[in-house]
Amino acid sequence: MKKNDNHNEKNAKEGDLELNKSNATDQFLTTNQGVKINDNNNSLKAGERGASLLEDFILREKITHFDHERIPERIVHARGSAAHGYFELYNSMEKYTKAGFLNDTNTKTPVFVRFSTVAGSRGSTDLARDVRGFSVKFYTQEGNYDLVGNNMPVFFIQDAMKFPDLIHAVKPEPHNEIPQAASAHDTFWDFISLMPESMHMIMWVMSDRAIPRSLRMMEGFGVHTFRFINDKNESHFVKFHWKPKLGMHSVLWDEAQKISGKNSDFHKQDLWEAIDSGNFPEWELGVQIIPESDEHKFDFDLLDPTKLIPEELVPVTIIGKMVLNRNPDNFFAETEQVAFHPGHVVPGIDFTNDPLLQGRLFSYTDTQLSRLGSPNFHEIPINRTIAPMHNNQRDGHMRQEIATGKVSYHPNSLGGGCPFQAKIDEGGFASFNERIDAHKIRERSDSFSDHFSQAKLFYDSQTAIEQEHIIKALSFELGKVETVAIRERMLGLLSEIDKILANKVAKELGMVVPKEAKKPINHGVGADDDHIKHEPKIVKQNIEISDALSILKNPPPISTIATRQIAFLCCDGVNAASIKNMKLALKDAGAVVKIIAPHLGTILSEEGIEISVDQSYLIAASVLFDGVFIPAGKEILKLKDIKEVKEFITDSYKHCKYIATENQGTDVLKSILNKENVNDAGLLISETIGDKNLASSFVNALTKHRFWEREAKS
Repeated sequence: MKKNDNHNEKNAKEGDLELNKSNATDQFLTTNQGVKINDNNNSLKAGERGASLLEDFILREKITHFDHERIPERIVHARGSAAHGYFELYNSMEKYTKAGFLNDTNTKTPVFVRFSTVAGSRGSTDLARDVRGFSVKFYTQEGNYDLVGNNMPVFFIQDAMKFPDLIHAVKPEPHNEIPQAASAHDTFWDFISLMPESMHMIMWVMSDRAIPRSLRMMEGFGVHTFRFINDKNESHFVKFHWKPKLGMHSVLWDEAQKISGKNSDFHKQDLWEAIDSGNFPEWELGVQIIPESDEHKFDFDLLDPTKLIPEELVPVTIIGKMVLNRNPDNFFAETEQVAFHPGHVVPGIDFTNDPLLQGRLFSYTDTQLSRLGSPNFHEIPINRTIAPMHNNQRDGHMRQEIATGKVSYHPNSLGGGCPFQAKIDEGGFASFNERIDAHKIRERSDSFSDHFSQAKLFYDSQTAIEQEHIIKALSFELGKVETVAIRERMLGLLSEIDKILANKVAKELGMVVPKEAKKPINHGVGADDDHIKHEPKIVKQNIEISDALSILKNPPPISTIATRQIAFLCCDGVNAASIKNMKLALKDAGAVVKIIAPHLGTILSEEGIEISVDQSYLIAASVLFDGVFIPAGKEILKLKDIKEVKEFITDSYKHCKYIATENQGTDVLKSILNKENVNDAGLLISETIGDKNLASSFVNALTKHRFWEREAKS
């Protein structure tokens, strides 16, 4: 037997769940007190769709320990960028909610927004394939409201009990702390291969949504289903959406890896420079509103965080916009010390019994206590409410407020009864009066057991190009997995979504798709049951395609190239008129032009004009730019012999970027691409120096972001 065969056999045995189980009969899961755990998959709830119970000591111990594992860096979402701005309402939502900032169209509500990657440390790269955090703190007149979300509308797991397991699996492996900010390793895919509920989220993470071109060019979602409560105490379910005014754009995975090497702060710098230059990012806030009476009318459960509501079933209603117009004054004081919490709500917004949300309501406070070191983290300036604050909470580490008087309790008479409780009609917060009548139970509703239909809906809704990107992403990630049994389990799960998808990934891995997917671990009941109560199933969707799920099917709402970075490849002997005309057209359209040359300082044009250089070829890289222009010039042919220029053009072409050339610049392009005829529609060429038609065509082409047809033909 070959050495490699021995290695594969060993890996298969190590990753085989049945083989491992027989060797670990004395290794039961226990609490930190040694109490054996019967169900490590479900939190204790008041009924299978009921609220999680505070008495669940197993959940509290597990999450408390997890929350305090690392200090002072955030355990997740450690790497972040943030900005100040404002939110303004288009139309009053008083029919649905009594939240003041969603009723008054004349009020601009201050906001602070933090974007982040999830898995990596503070020093990791912006361009990791990862979920992006998208959290907004509204400083309303009724108190702070935190909409704590992501750039994807669903999540990996259904119950908060599994959150520590998920993050432990995706973080660097504990024996060697490798790899950083990456999911392409055994422990992550081992966990996922045993958690079919994650398959919908996996489709999102393996799609282009996981590698955005800019934080300004991605959507945001509240993930969970929340409630709107109006002044009549009527409840509606609500999902939150942020729609970027610049549209959605992404980069290719090969490009993302190279950007990480050239500028790991790519997203952070892009956001900062856009705001600093006055190109303020904007998003519109949309809501999907579902009447209480329609809670059970869908073929999925509204409380399941691994599901979304297709926009074809419930359209997104745009209700306002958010503008980010000021960078932080101090990164640590603001971006690092800001504390978001999904439990920071105002009257008119309330929770549902989503079991992932219920766990987060406990976890966030616990985490902030560890990270910021005090129950007074709300007194840090970036976290302070603009609404008056009066309560009887006193002292504690880092207390800043100086409370006067001798009364610090309620009720009291010595302080005149102050501060008083507020009646509901005085703005007092009151939880929705939801009827609860159920047994305490660790179980999930059968309505949570469909794990594949929305994963299939997402994949089927993508264009052929986007589907190919998902196939490549899965092939890359699973190609990094060393344990054969894990890859086999994943191929089985992928076949439940789409057999062609599974077979294409299997081919890249040199494997075959199993005839039958392996049974998942038991998520329905505790370990005392041998059967799987809620075996995963596929529910036929009311819709087969949702165009809203595709990036390429949703062009930007406005055609603009504002803030796009365009590289001009130059050298001594370049034609100054060629540069001038194209540069003027691009700058008038809002783009940023950078002159790239063999050295910094200045170059001399063929007309004898000195031209300032922005970057040298040693510093520049095509992956940091959105488009390329090769101007005319008697000496411009020298570029074809410069190694860095060859790489610049080759990568730009490979990554489907638009390239424009004039006169002799076209000969440079032909030479480097080894093409006699450059008739690719993504290549814009002209024999005329200073061609205004070429400039106009280039500006128009750049609004489309990429010439994806080139990839389809290659």
